[in-house]
Parts: sequence; C-alpha cells; structure tokens
Amino acid sequence: MTLRARLVFCLLPALAACGSDAGIRLYPIKGPIAEASPALLIAVNTDNSSETSGAISFRLPKPDKAKCTGTWSSVTPKVITKERGLSLTLRDTGGKVKRSTEDVGGINSGEIYAVCNDGTRVEGHFVSGSGTQSGTGTATDTRGNTYKLLF
Repeated sequence: MTLRARLVFCLLPALAACGSDAGIRLYPIKGPIAEASPALLIAVNTDNSSETSGAISFRLPKPDKAKCTGTWSSVTPKVITKERGLSLTLRDTGGKVKRSTEDVGGINSGEIYAVCNDGTRVEGHFVSGSGTQSGTGTATDTRGNTYKLLF
C-alpha cells in the first residue's frame, strides 16, 4: 500500500464526519430528565435539512426509551422574480422569459412537533438564519421537561 493510499484511508473517517448532517440536538435544561442526567444529549435525526420542512425521529431517555417521530418546519420567505419582454439584440433575438427564486435575508422562525409511542408529545420553536442550516430554540414535552434546541 502506498503512502498516499494509507493517508487517504486514515483520513476517510474524519472527512466523512465533517460532511455528515448532525441534525437537531436537544439538551434537557429543566424537569425530570435534567435532574437525573444534566449532561444528557438527545440526538434528533432529520430529513430534508436543506429544505423548509421534513421528518424527525429520536428516542427519549430511560426508563422506557420512548421512540418519537414527527415533523420540523421553517417559514422561509422567498422572492420570486418574473421577467418578460422582447429582445432585439443579435445574441438574444426574440422573446425573453425569465424566472428566479431567492431567499429573503433575515431570521426565519420554525417549529418541531413529535409524538412518542408512549403518548408523550414534544413541541418546540426555533429561529434560524436565511440560507443557513443552523438555529436555536426551546422545546417542551408533556412529561414536564424543557429542552434547549440547537442545530
């Protein structure tokens, strides 16, 4: 095995970790879960992280490790520009039709909602920057827990 092949083989796991989607993370800050394990991290798997909504799934901690599934959604305003006209240039003779869509700069609000297999409901609100896949917010559940939501 050449030196270059060994180097690529050794760096491959690190490069794969850099490109992976970390998803949403819930940190218990108040309630029974925070009292039992204040350093606990609940990883939330997300679908369509580059879109404006998608599915989520995660497990709450012991005692019953309830499986939760739901949806996240973000309100991302967009500007749609339409252009029509007649072009008389040699390069572009004839009609001209153009349509473009772009994000509006600013802060977007969003929500998560999930129902667990034991009946627990988790609901939260977050804000994120336009054109980014990061944000912050809070979530609560029907067991009396409050979470810091980060992604």
